[in-house]
Amino acid sequence: MPLIALPSALSPALSPSTLVSAIEIAATVAFALSGLLAGARKKLDAVGLIVVAGLAAFGGGTLRDVLLDRRPFFWVEHANWLWALVLLCLGAMLFLRKRHLAVTERAMQWPDALGLGLFTATGTQLALAMGQPAIVAVLMGVITAVCGGVLRDIVCNDIPSAFHDHRPYAVCAFLGGWAVVGAQALGWPEGAVLLVGAGLASGLRLLALATDFRLPSWE
Repeated sequence: MPLIALPSALSPALSPSTLVSAIEIAATVAFALSGLLAGARKKLDAVGLIVVAGLAAFGGGTLRDVLLDRRPFFWVEHANWLWALVLLCLGAMLFLRKRHLAVTERAMQWPDALGLGLFTATGTQLALAMGQPAIVAVLMGVITAVCGGVLRDIVCNDIPSAFHDHRPYAVCAFLGGWAVVGAQALGWPEGAVLLVGAGLASGLRLLALATDFRLPSWE
């Protein structure tokens, strides 16, 4: 019996598997958008844009699956996401060119923060389901959430923002991962566990961006 019972209003009508799939899709789209905007800022062509968006969306999850020896990779298991990624990039290129919108670094940060929290939650929960220790599961969540953005920035010839802007990023994912571990230990429903972890990681990142809170840096 769970130590803390959630109100029935927090238990959605959706089945846990449906909610997990919805969160995975939302995370993939959010990181794909961040990669798309990063590529647009660098004025990449269609191929470059698709590659950067794909690395952002699938890079962290692929590395997680390699480390956990999980097959098939999650983007192989959901191959239709690849078609969705291609269509998203091509559609965005046409939209941005027609509207002549300026793509700023700040515009990238919002979908990136959303993807950070969502991938943290799913990555941590997946590792826990495979029987990994809590600390390993949390690190798998951090890798899932952070490494896609790192690959995105490297390909765009930038120092990864996770390493140099001094605003909490991986730290937010780390704390969100422990929220997933704690909520699962309390016996909360799977959907609530994922929402708590994702909400904490994304919320902390958005708060850091809004307040310009920075971690200590070298003098």
